[in-house]
Amino acid sequence: MSTPPNSNQSGRGGFGGSIGSRPSMGPNGRPKVQSGLAAIILKELRRFFTDRRMVLTTIILPGLMIYLLYTLIGGAVGSLTSVDNTKSIYVVNLPDSLKAQISTAGLNFEASDNSQVDALKQQVTDKDADLLVVFPADFDAQVNAQLAAVSSDHGGGNVTDSTSTSNGNANGNANGSTAAATTSNPPQIAVYYNSVSTSSTQQFSAVTQFLDSYKNSLAPLFSVNDPGQDGTSFDLASAKDSSGFVFSMMLPMLILIFLFTSCMSIGPESIAGEKERGTIATLLVTPLKRWQLALGKIVSLSCIALLGGLSSFIGVMLSLPKLMNSGSTVGTSSLTIYSVSDYLLLLGVILSTVLVFVGLISMLSALARGVREASTYVMPLMIVVALVGATGMFSQTATSNLMYYLIPAYNSVQSMIGIFSFAASPLHIAITIGVNVIIAGICVIGLTRMFESERIVFSR
Repeated sequence: MSTPPNSNQSGRGGFGGSIGSRPSMGPNGRPKVQSGLAAIILKELRRFFTDRRMVLTTIILPGLMIYLLYTLIGGAVGSLTSVDNTKSIYVVNLPDSLKAQISTAGLNFEASDNSQVDALKQQVTDKDADLLVVFPADFDAQVNAQLAAVSSDHGGGNVTDSTSTSNGNANGNANGSTAAATTSNPPQIAVYYNSVSTSSTQQFSAVTQFLDSYKNSLAPLFSVNDPGQDGTSFDLASAKDSSGFVFSMMLPMLILIFLFTSCMSIGPESIAGEKERGTIATLLVTPLKRWQLALGKIVSLSCIALLGGLSSFIGVMLSLPKLMNSGSTVGTSSLTIYSVSDYLLLLGVILSTVLVFVGLISMLSALARGVREASTYVMPLMIVVALVGATGMFSQTATSNLMYYLIPAYNSVQSMIGIFSFAASPLHIAITIGVNVIIAGICVIGLTRMFESERIVFSR
């Protein structure tokens, strides 16, 4: 006597218990399916969490690798931008008027003489020294002559001898603009540096800035944003706004890519993988409705993808202070500058976005004959998502055009920009979540139709 085709599918399909167990029977003598939709969700979650390899590669490794990678990048950038204070700045013919100012500028000058200029140049070439600064032997005298000429050309303005004040306050007042004719032969300071040495170029910038400041102090016509003695800051942006600006540029793209890669790592295996192994046919001969199968797949895969995206997000947040080379300021403020409502809005956007990604990936996977073919179908979609995420890096504020919030993925990027920049619009976020849920529902309907097609389900 032949066995009914579905008399033992519960044990094989994983709906009624473990493999080989006797299925529970319903009143009509057929296997009892445990609340269809919930059974599919529990089956997918059980399959995932009992596979240590998938848990490791989908949840643990993404956050860990991102943290290590960004931390290493931040450390490398920090080492490139740091200055090696063990290397010296050699100076020849250091004038008396600059000796006091050098000590307050924090520059590590080491005096030398003209006979060592060639040897010191070679040290800079060999990266054994950072800079060589050569002053004219009569630098102070030439400067005083230039100031006197400027003063006489403009009615005998008051000029103070730069060599008479060793404390560095060699200030000369020249009324009007400096005449080019009277400064045709200004004293020349030679600053030798090595452009392929980061430390040398940074020291070069510091020294030239110091010398420019000293030059301006001799005949100050005007100043721009001089902090003066009180250290006034002219940047009126708050620390909160500065952090929000950085996060709104970086995080939307990163979150979007992390979410999609998490969906991509599990979607093809769940749909195309079961087709490849033939287990999808076992599910379809049960009394389970096709829409329950489709919705159960999308919901369960979305939960798993959210865990993978959360792992990546935590890795970014922990490594961001090191990556941005900003100490603990951004790292601590990133967790406290946003309110609970901001995080809830972000959660709604992320969850709805994951539903869209899982739905699209599931439909593409259903068309494929195997996991490898499904990954090939999904790859162009990943490129599109990455490009859409990159648009957030060029937007300082979220768009106010409602039509853009009807575009999947792009609406999520704009909503996240609004949240991170403290300019979130409840209407825009509601439209984004609504559109994403509608698209996810369309994907469920489409996946249901695909499961009803024997040509698609049993393709080889």
